[in-house]
Amino acid sequence: MARRNAEALGNEPVGRLLIRQAVPASVGILVMSLNILIDTVFVGNWIGATAIAAINIVLPIAFFIAALGMAIGVGGSSIISRALGAGKREKALNTFGNQISIALLLTIGMAAAGLIFTNQLIPAFGGRGDIFGLAKIYYRVILCGVPFLAFCMMGNSVIRAEGKPRFAMAAMIIPSVGNLILDYILIYQLDLGMLGAAWATTASYICCFLYILWFFLSGHSELKIRLSHLGFDRAIIKEISSLGFVTLARQALVSITYLLMNNILYELGGENSVTIYAIIGRMLMFALFPVLGITQGFLPIAGFNYGAKKYPRVRKSINTAILYAVILAILVFSGIMFFAEEIVYIFTDNSTVITKTPNAMRIVFAATPVVALQLIGAAYFQAVGKATPAFLLTLTRQGFFFIPLVLVLPRFYGETGVWLSFPIADLLSTIVTGYFLNREIRRNLILS
Repeated sequence: MARRNAEALGNEPVGRLLIRQAVPASVGILVMSLNILIDTVFVGNWIGATAIAAINIVLPIAFFIAALGMAIGVGGSSIISRALGAGKREKALNTFGNQISIALLLTIGMAAAGLIFTNQLIPAFGGRGDIFGLAKIYYRVILCGVPFLAFCMMGNSVIRAEGKPRFAMAAMIIPSVGNLILDYILIYQLDLGMLGAAWATTASYICCFLYILWFFLSGHSELKIRLSHLGFDRAIIKEISSLGFVTLARQALVSITYLLMNNILYELGGENSVTIYAIIGRMLMFALFPVLGITQGFLPIAGFNYGAKKYPRVRKSINTAILYAVILAILVFSGIMFFAEEIVYIFTDNSTVITKTPNAMRIVFAATPVVALQLIGAAYFQAVGKATPAFLLTLTRQGFFFIPLVLVLPRFYGETGVWLSFPIADLLSTIVTGYFLNREIRRNLILS
């Protein structure tokens, strides 16, 4: 049965297959995003607007460590998808075993280092003034749960690579629902404040970890590894690292972006400006869930068919994914443009934040319709194992365009310059990605 699920990636009609893969991914991302969104609403209303800013300080540090698991998962899953497509089962097993060993070593070590340097990291990411105390409470507990989150991210990618999107969806829903229930109990009922928010999130990570562990041990997975598969294989580690580095570089840039944005906005407008960015950041995670779902659904389809040398199906999957993602991105764009004010009222009653956030949000989302091409284009190169172009295209938006723009534009336009950096970076990176994707299709996928 497990083998038939994997083979469906190479046989089922692409449009139907993409929907079957993308809908569970979208639902999972939606629930996870709603979790982050509602968690922010709870914190803003039950603890205060400054608490939203405090969480915004902690997340990039915690998520960078967790992104080690995601990077190992995405890099290894690309290998697994192509190995299953080519009938190389033993390589898939060795890859999964190496993923587990690498994730265990790196994430626990990084979390321990993060706890040692707590007092240095929080201020560096903008946790100053009234934000520092709340951020420190949240940070210490969250980092204890980050290794569990890293394993969840890694395992989720592997589950999707096997062609099991419903199990991957469940793995995203469980911690989200658990977090919201625990938020209500620990923050609202027991009045534990930031400590309650932190433990609610950490406990939800552990629940997700236990579910993924059950999936791989209960017979649902095609990957039945033995202890021998856990031994380090230099060639596999090198391949995982080269592909996973793309994801890690992306998250590193996200963390650097948070660092810059929190500090720049704190200097321009204090805690309120950091809170505005936190709200917009949550909406970026939430509103783009259908586009990200299409991207996640596209990855195993492209990887499997590339490994099986079914290049017409790879081209079809690219075109279909871009079409679906663009349509969904336009719907997201329209919703943000029309309902920005109503969205902000959900988060806080702070009058300054309510006044300034809607226009900032509209500017940030202005180029949303073109983001789909950039996401699918970069994902293609990662799915087919072409690490160098995947890495460069990942760096394009935030590394080559956004960070330089956010360092320059605020000097001339203040806070507005910060928000303008988002759509300009989106447009420029989409142009670059479109060029390289079109060249790749003409050179390597047009024949056969």
